Amino acid sequence: MVNHRGSSHNHMRTASTAKFISRKQSPRAIAVYIFLLFAFSIFIFVFNAGNIVEDHPAPVISIQSHPQTKFLQTADDELWDAPSRHGLRPCIKPTSRYKAAHGSDRYLTVKSNGGLNQMRTGISDMVAVAYIMNATLVIPQLDRRSFWQDSSIFSDIFDELHFITTLQGNVRIVRELPKELELVPRARKHFTSWSSMGYYKEMMQLWNDHQVIHVAKSDSRLANNDLPLDIQRLRCRALYHALHFSPPIESLGKKLVDRLRMRSGKYIALHLRYEKDMLAFTGCTSGLTDAESEELRIMRENTKHWKVKDINSTEQRIGGFCPLTPKEVGIFLQAIGYPPSTLIYVASGEIYGGDARLSELMSFFPNLVFKVTWHEQLRGTADS
Repeated sequence: MVNHRGSSHNHMRTASTAKFISRKQSPRAIAVYIFLLFAFSIFIFVFNAGNIVEDHPAPVISIQSHPQTKFLQTADDELWDAPSRHGLRPCIKPTSRYKAAHGSDRYLTVKSNGGLNQMRTGISDMVAVAYIMNATLVIPQLDRRSFWQDSSIFSDIFDELHFITTLQGNVRIVRELPKELELVPRARKHFTSWSSMGYYKEMMQLWNDHQVIHVAKSDSRLANNDLPLDIQRLRCRALYHALHFSPPIESLGKKLVDRLRMRSGKYIALHLRYEKDMLAFTGCTSGLTDAESEELRIMRENTKHWKVKDINSTEQRIGGFCPLTPKEVGIFLQAIGYPPSTLIYVASGEIYGGDARLSELMSFFPNLVFKVTWHEQLRGTADS
């Protein structure tokens, strides 16, 4: 049986094609067609080549038993080698258009808040803000009223001289306000986080009435804004080149790493993010008892500068805003392929729930060492 409909359709398509071919084409049109065909061929080649590069051979794995689950024993080169940079490289040098700020008789004082990592990021933000506002930055004060109640000053944690000299070609930094300005009225300001360049330019109007601006907290989060390239590079210079730890901390850190490597050669440094204040702030109570959940709620309610009080823990967890529990961390590391003998240095503070909750991680990886006890051993060795 002949499909006349299909034959008619093919005849029409053939006739149309013949008509198209018979139409006289200009040399320019032919050149355009050839160029587009060539460009499309190059695109297909690059796309497929990218897939070939990304398609690494799968690591050799073997399944072994464990009381809770099974884990993949991955080859050492997959577990311990440095991750691929994917062609990325450090990019902190200023562009040819960059002009260093010369500083002025206007001063920016800052109280840096949060934990150590948050303070470092906030300080790098304030370096950039001082540059934008053409101000002299006074060495930041560290938060002494936080959950940790740490009385350290800037020079206890960071190499103060290195910070000042490394950035002297960018922003003028001084250790303290001039004596004659210590008692003058200051403009006290909470800079709005995630603000643009224009916001800080507007804030310069404060110089009309004040010689000193005091910033009550340093978490401006400039990394998330569409700032000029040179401002972002300045932040990177401050964060990764200027903010070095103080010599005593550097020395203690080197001893710690040397001791860990002598014991095992390779180790994992793990920050669980499972401290009491972290869970209270985020409202994450999955796996906790009713009494623990209530304790965290009360802590959140009584901490005035935490703005959000009523938090649905289930929604937080579904949204991905909660840290993994110690047990989940154990499952995750095991699934990646780390064997139970792996040495793990737990760098975080006191884990909420104590030994009972840590035992869930230790059931997967019993070879744990802890920050406090390990540091005490190092200090004891140094004293003796």
